Amino acid sequence: MSSDSSQSQPDRRGLIALAWLWVGAPLAYGLYELVQKATQLFTG
Repeated sequence: MSSDSSQSQPDRRGLIALAWLWVGAPLAYGLYELVQKATQLFTG
């Protein structure tokens, strides 16, 4: 087995970052909305 097998595969770091952003942005927005609604619920 050669130690430089990573050179034969394409660099997918950009795609992985885009996938995390695709999922993370709506998740972060949903958590932000959840915190806002919860504070309204408990503070009146």
